[in-house]
Amino acid sequence: MNIDAIVLDLDGTLLNSEKKVSDRNLKAILACHHRGMQIIFATARPPRTVKRMLPNNLYDIGSFVFYNGAMVSCVQSNVNAHYSIPSSLSRELLDICADCHPGIVIGMEVQDEWFSLREVDDSVIKNVRGMPVLKTMEELRQYDATKILISGLPDYKFLLERFGSALNMIVTDNGTLLQIMSKEASKEQAVRFLCEKFGISLEKVIAFGDDYNDVGLSEISGYSVAMGNAVAPLKAMAQEVTASNDEDGVALVLEKYLLTTIVNDGEFI
Repeated sequence: MNIDAIVLDLDGTLLNSEKKVSDRNLKAILACHHRGMQIIFATARPPRTVKRMLPNNLYDIGSFVFYNGAMVSCVQSNVNAHYSIPSSLSRELLDICADCHPGIVIGMEVQDEWFSLREVDDSVIKNVRGMPVLKTMEELRQYDATKILISGLPDYKFLLERFGSALNMIVTDNGTLLQIMSKEASKEQAVRFLCEKFGISLEKVIAFGDDYNDVGLSEISGYSVAMGNAVAPLKAMAQEVTASNDEDGVALVLEKYLLTTIVNDGEFI
């Protein structure tokens, strides 16, 4: 397999259920990097969380797609991009959400800062560390948001129908979380942007994912891999379904196609 770039989702893909990178996955990715492949991490998470979750030796070699593509960064190549939601549009969305349901939770990310109308219950938004900065609705209405997060609604259909043509809206986390970004922001658009900067053909990209926000990425990549724990539509369209994120599914594919020789101590040569 002729591959120049590896694109890795984090939650449910590279990270196991404990939100860690296994030793086997780590060794496989580093070995691919040492063989000249670009490593791109494409996630819904913000920069601060990714830096905390990834081992330093992975973080230092990576290019990053944050917020499902709303922010793109590669320090080594001095590449950066930011696609925000205009305040006029986020204001309209917030005004409709504010009165629609008593249990709604509205969060906003603005270039790696997390804001919220009220304190966040861990049972609503999971796997986070720290708490958002509390803001009034009037304060939130002034921002060009990098990403808006909405949870606590029984159904997101009315929001998708109202704003789906103007915003990139994805329901994830088993239907409990609505992630909202600029129409220009998506994992696939961000990876295309990075590959153009690197001079890499998308045909030479292998992409790993597990959720609905990885569907577009799967479509544009030369070879797409769905995790064993992935949602059914992604499994159906992927060229391969590997083991789950708790079974080193990423490493199994990298070892099979890109790393053919392993010595006794587990290192690749």
